[in-house]
Order: sequence, then structure tokens, then C-alpha cells
Amino acid sequence: MPTDILIVDDEEDIRTLIADILADEGFICRTAGDSESAFQEIEERCPNLLVLDIWLEGSKVDGMGILERVHENHETVPVIMISGHGNVETAVNAIKLGAYDFIEKPFKADRLVLTVTRAVEAARLQTENKELRRRTNDVTEIVGVSPAIRQLRVALQKVAPTDSRVLISGPPGVGKEVFARRLHQLSPRSEEPFIVLNCAAMSPDRMEVELFGNEATADEVQRKSGTLEAANGGTLLLDEVSDMPLGTQGKIVRVLQEQTFTRVGGEAAVEVDVRVIASTNSDMEAEMNAGNFRQDLYYRLNVVPIEVPPLRDRPDDIPALVEHFMHRSATILGVSPRLMSRDAIAALQAYDWPGNVRQLRNAVEWILIMAPGTTNEPVTVENLPPDIGVGTSATVGWEEGAKMMSLTLKDARENFERQYLLAQISRFSGNVSRTAEFVGMERSALHRKLKSLGITGRELA
Repeated sequence: MPTDILIVDDEEDIRTLIADILADEGFICRTAGDSESAFQEIEERCPNLLVLDIWLEGSKVDGMGILERVHENHETVPVIMISGHGNVETAVNAIKLGAYDFIEKPFKADRLVLTVTRAVEAARLQTENKELRRRTNDVTEIVGVSPAIRQLRVALQKVAPTDSRVLISGPPGVGKEVFARRLHQLSPRSEEPFIVLNCAAMSPDRMEVELFGNEATADEVQRKSGTLEAANGGTLLLDEVSDMPLGTQGKIVRVLQEQTFTRVGGEAAVEVDVRVIASTNSDMEAEMNAGNFRQDLYYRLNVVPIEVPPLRDRPDDIPALVEHFMHRSATILGVSPRLMSRDAIAALQAYDWPGNVRQLRNAVEWILIMAPGTTNEPVTVENLPPDIGVGTSATVGWEEGAKMMSLTLKDARENFERQYLLAQISRFSGNVSRTAEFVGMERSALHRKLKSLGITGRELA
């Protein structure tokens, strides 16, 4: 989308000159000659940037007054001040009031274009950073009520205040980065950067440049800072660390030991203060035995191991996760959240979730977009995503269902009750009390029913 710029100057020829220069660079320009027309333009459509003259002859409010009001009501809009009577004190006062920069008349066209381009880019980055920070604060919440999640919360609380290195393991989709971000958020480094380097997505020949940066060369004039420098004072997450090239692994050992490194093509040592967290979905013992991962690096990273279990092992967390993702996705999509029926939640808890929490989040988003019915109608099991419905049916059904027609009604009912109760008890990890509460029976009555169906203690284990 083209950048919309409002130019405010009491001299028409100056307004036209600036508008023509910026229009040639692809910007959309509007103009105003005084404060009244400037405020009207801003009210009609807030610009992406304001070029503002300090001295506005015949205007009710001068440029500094306009700057103050714009900064108060639209603080993300960058303002470039211009003046033919400028001095150092004027420029300093403008910057203090929130101006991005100050240009003295007469100005060169290239200086104007460069300053405008930089101001627009800085404003864009500021907006993106705010949005990223908002999303980061959202996703770092650890949602769940299962014993495993409660234990993980305790572990994070204990290790976060230290600078100990942590290796977070678990299958794809369980939210290892969420736990790493939460660890950073609870640490004394929470106000400093949290940087993620995805080792699996990086080609080996670019890994060291991304990690350490490079010195300026004849071919690449500007020096490039790596993720280690970007994370200085904060936390660096080496995501899927098992995919890091062996040559780079040896250099990381030195960084962890000395907190220094050299840029690619450089000689000077660069000191950093970085807490390193690593994550993996691989069997690290197998990777070391195969010669793919260095033992010395593994033991330096694995000071405090944290294992995030798959979602299928903690069905108790699913209702809370569904509610969390429902409200989060509804806000992002701009729709109303849906209610989930009891049978739909039960089906979600019975599903195997090979994609773990990531798959559940996607399923909730699918429900918001695709499930029929109004926002006041609960989503039933029939309205779940097709792949989940199929998987649930296979879980709660019985393998010899084709023989059902040969059974008497009494035998068929007993067969169903047996399979149903076994599935529910498995869902609640063998907890008979919770199963009884869910199916609507007294605990003692459930025990009698299980005994009458021939369900033994071994089957409940």
C-alpha cells in the first residue's frame, strides 16, 4: 500500500515542490497551508507521515503546536520538521516534542527523500514490533490443568531466575517455543531481546553467518550482526538444535564456555552476555551415537532438561486449550467464539492428536470458520473437522462391530457399555472417580457396573 504523506507549509510553492519530489518516489501526497486545514486532513484520514513547517504564517497554531497535538493523539505517526529559520535549539526542541528529524531550508531533494524513507521504515518497524510483542505476550501463557503441565510450571518458575541453560524436548507441535518464551518472560532478562534461530530451516553454509554475523568485505560493505549479538543481554533459542551442522557445534561450545566469538571473516573477539536455550524433537542419545551431535555440546546445553509430553498423554488440558484458542482465534479472525458441546469436548479428548497442540489450535480455527450453526448453538461432535471425527470414531468404537448384528439386544448393549466405559476410563487415565462423574454415575455404582461387565483391575490399569 502506498505511503500517505501530509505536507503542511504556509508557502504554496514549497508545498508543491515537496509533493512533486515525493510523488516521483511513489508516495501519495496531500497538502495543507495552516493548522486548521491540517487538522481537517488528519481527521479525514490519518497520514503515514507528516512533513511540517515550524513557522506557519497566518495559522492559529504553529508547527510546534501541531507537532504536540499529533504526537499526543497519533504517536505512531512520524513527523519531519522543516524550517528556513532553524537553529540547533529549535531542532532539539522539535526532537524533544516527538519529531523524527529536522531539515533546514533550503534542502536537497535526496536528503528529503532519504529522511522520509527512513522515517516511514522506522514507523513500520515500530508497529511490527508492537504487534510481535502483543502476540508474544499472548502465546507465552502456559495453558493446562494436567499434573504434567503443573509440574512444568513449577520447573519453569525454579529455573527462570537463574542463567542455567535449558534443553526443551518433545514431539513436533507441543509448544516448545512457547515454554522457552515463558522461561524468558519469567527471567531477569525479560525486558531484553528473545531471539529464535531455527537450525532446521537454515542451510549449513549460512548457519554461521546467521549466528555470528560477518565483518565488512569488498563484496558486502556493511557489517552484518548475527543472532548472538542481537540477543545480547537477553535469550537465544536454538530451535531444533539437533540439525545444527557439526562444524558450527564446535564453535557454539566455545561461545557457551567463554561468551565470546568472532564474526565470519573477522579476527576481533566479540563479547556477549546471552542465555542459551535449546529445543529438539529428536532422540539426542541416538543423534550422538550416530555421530551427528557432539557430546560436549549436549552436556553444556542439557543442564536443566525439560520434557513437554504429547497432547494425547494429557487430555485433561484439552478443554482449557480449546477455550484459550477459541478466544484467541476469534479475536484474530474478527468473529464471535463458539460454544463447544460436552460430546464435542469428549471427542476431542479421545482423539490421538498426532500434531499435538498445533493441530488442536488449527482444529479450533477450522471450527470457527467452517462449523455450521450460529454463535449461540453449541458445536457438536458431528461438526468437528472430518479427520478428527474419523479418528475419534475409531478410538471409541470396537474392532468387531461388524458382528453386532449377530448379537442379541442384551449382548449388544453389554458389548457397547463395556467398550464405552473402557474408553472413558482410558480417557481419564484410569481415574474411576472422574470417569464416574463424567458418565453421571455414583462411584460405587460404576464399580458394580464394571464388575458386572467383567472388567478387571488389569484392564483398568
